[in-house]
Amino acid sequence: MEREAMEFDVVIVGGGPSGLAAAIRLKTLAAETGHDLSVCVLEKGSEVGAHILSGAVIETRALDELIPDWRDRGAPLDTPAGKDRFLFLTEKRHVTLPAPPQMHNAGNYIVSLGNVCRWLAEQAEALEVEIYPGFAAAEVLYHPDGSVKGVATGDMGVGKDGAPTANHEPGVELHARQTIFAEGCRGSLTKGLMERFDLRKGVQPQTYGIGIKELWEVEAAKHAPGLIEHTIGWPVPRDVYGGSFQYHFGDRLVAVGFVIGLDYTNPYLSPFDEFQRFKTHPSIRPTFEGGRRIAYGARALAEGGWQSLPRLTFPGGALVGDTAGFLNVPKIKGTHTAMKSGMLAAEAVFEHLKAERDGSVSGYQEAVASSWLGKELKAVRNIRPSFKWGLWGGLTYSALEAYVFRGAMPWTLGHHEDHAALKPAAECTPIDYPKPDGTLTFDRLSSVYLSNTNHEEDQPCHLTLKDAGVPVGVNLATFAGPEARFCPAGVYEFVDDPAAGGQRLQINFQNCVHCKTCDIKDPTQNINWVVPQGGDGPNYPNM
Repeated sequence: MEREAMEFDVVIVGGGPSGLAAAIRLKTLAAETGHDLSVCVLEKGSEVGAHILSGAVIETRALDELIPDWRDRGAPLDTPAGKDRFLFLTEKRHVTLPAPPQMHNAGNYIVSLGNVCRWLAEQAEALEVEIYPGFAAAEVLYHPDGSVKGVATGDMGVGKDGAPTANHEPGVELHARQTIFAEGCRGSLTKGLMERFDLRKGVQPQTYGIGIKELWEVEAAKHAPGLIEHTIGWPVPRDVYGGSFQYHFGDRLVAVGFVIGLDYTNPYLSPFDEFQRFKTHPSIRPTFEGGRRIAYGARALAEGGWQSLPRLTFPGGALVGDTAGFLNVPKIKGTHTAMKSGMLAAEAVFEHLKAERDGSVSGYQEAVASSWLGKELKAVRNIRPSFKWGLWGGLTYSALEAYVFRGAMPWTLGHHEDHAALKPAAECTPIDYPKPDGTLTFDRLSSVYLSNTNHEEDQPCHLTLKDAGVPVGVNLATFAGPEARFCPAGVYEFVDDPAAGGQRLQINFQNCVHCKTCDIKDPTQNINWVVPQGGDGPNYPNM
């Protein structure tokens, strides 16, 4: 069946902070200058915010610029940041450390980023931005000259065998003069754009972390609205980059999570189980005893920073937000930077369209470099890679940068590919994780249940393998099957296969929370994450 086509001036792929900020800025500029500009946002989640997961403490700098009267408009920023605590954990104790200057949160707010995005979508729609949730952009469309023409959504009603079912509906083509990709970390379409246009030429590899988060309702006596607590140290080894967060907000709510750099070397390490173990620490457990876990989710983070930013424009399009990698790792914040990148891209795209130019948008990359966004990322560019020297080496170097060099170093440290960091299992020590107690610590399947994840079972698996023999022949044989541990949702499972006289990899794609960790950490880069049917995946409440 022939696909329907829709025409817009700008199509934005992704309804997160960067994509919505770009849409709002575009329509604001059009209104201010009397131009008619059609803008569309595609969101693969069932609603805006359904796939959004972040800590989250938000710095309002970009929001202040985008919507100066956001307070009067009822933006859901209701809990001002209060006390900052920074702890180093040993197995049984904690030591309070001075919070690094980047982690001071005066003037910031603890929020549900999903709810902030829902509010941003309302502001965009009031400006006549067309937002289509439940439609996953599955394909980039190109003009004969090779420039980006737009995107196409995936077909609906396709069976496991790839054949159309009785409910089949073809996808829709969305053509645009410019397409802005705001897919979030490790965007599936952005990966193809990186290769096609060689956008990573001359820059450092991107490095990633996985963030795993739970939302708890705690006893009133244990709730301290505005409290922001971060930890480093136990339970992860000191050669693993990682740490926790606890944010108290709302009505007895505590967002708690753990982030682990995906450049860890031991294939037996399980980020999910490290997070569960963290909650058993004597300094952490009391907050959650007597409380109730009400939500769960996971998401990869692009941690490479300034030196890992790709070229941001190409003929017919641009990259914004975490799909490009604008997270400020030392600050533990990326919403304000993502939004600013979307705004800068919108301004460059608007000028490009107003002048009726063809080809690549000019000025966006330069605007990033000269803005507070570029200056902020450049000043902290060496802190994340300094942890290749271990916890104490990284902390020592970070202190020098923060208090002596103040971001003005004449050198730039490099990154390496995360998937290449794993050592063979024979060189590593297995890790014995305690069994979950079902009260404070939990298993993967009960956690996925709280993410409200749903995938239509009669559809092709969106976790595709380039070579079906690699998981057993290489990953299991050499690395003890790390897929079963680095996935926080129980998607990958090695099961006995009597017919083959050994084991096989079973992919439970229905559990997938779209964190993209498998696409990043698979040591053979054999797993390719593509979008499932539109609207499928997690449905995060208040995350």
